[in-house]
Amino acid sequence: MIGQKMVCSGSCHCGTVRFEATLSEGFDSIRRCTCSYCRMRGAVVAMAEMGGIKILQGEDALTTYRFHSGTAQHFFCSRCGIYTHHQRRSNQNLYAVNVACLDGVSPFDFAEVPVMDGVNHTNDTGQPTRRAGTLRFIPAD
Repeated sequence: MIGQKMVCSGSCHCGTVRFEATLSEGFDSIRRCTCSYCRMRGAVVAMAEMGGIKILQGEDALTTYRFHSGTAQHFFCSRCGIYTHHQRRSNQNLYAVNVACLDGVSPFDFAEVPVMDGVNHTNDTGQPTRRAGTLRFIPAD
């Protein structure tokens, strides 16, 4: 189902927050980012359009974090601390979903993950988003 819309179920680590995400481009949209926050968080994300995330349980346990411009809204489970998704800064109509929270999916399922230049964010520079590199996972023999 790569490149097609796909619906995935997911949850935080403790299971308090359960959600359903419709990934608008399947896993073709996976990425990481080099901004200070994403660099520390280390999550691989996939994109869902506005309305593409449905919280099934635990909405009251979700908390948010905003920094820098305050535009992006990052959602976490207030009990276990796991980041589930965020509303993107560069496109407020998109959510980035933590693939590690999706049932049956691991960030290590992807041999290569594009890494976007969040240090020089398009909303700060006025330039198109630049690819900073590629993160590769090579399983041990």
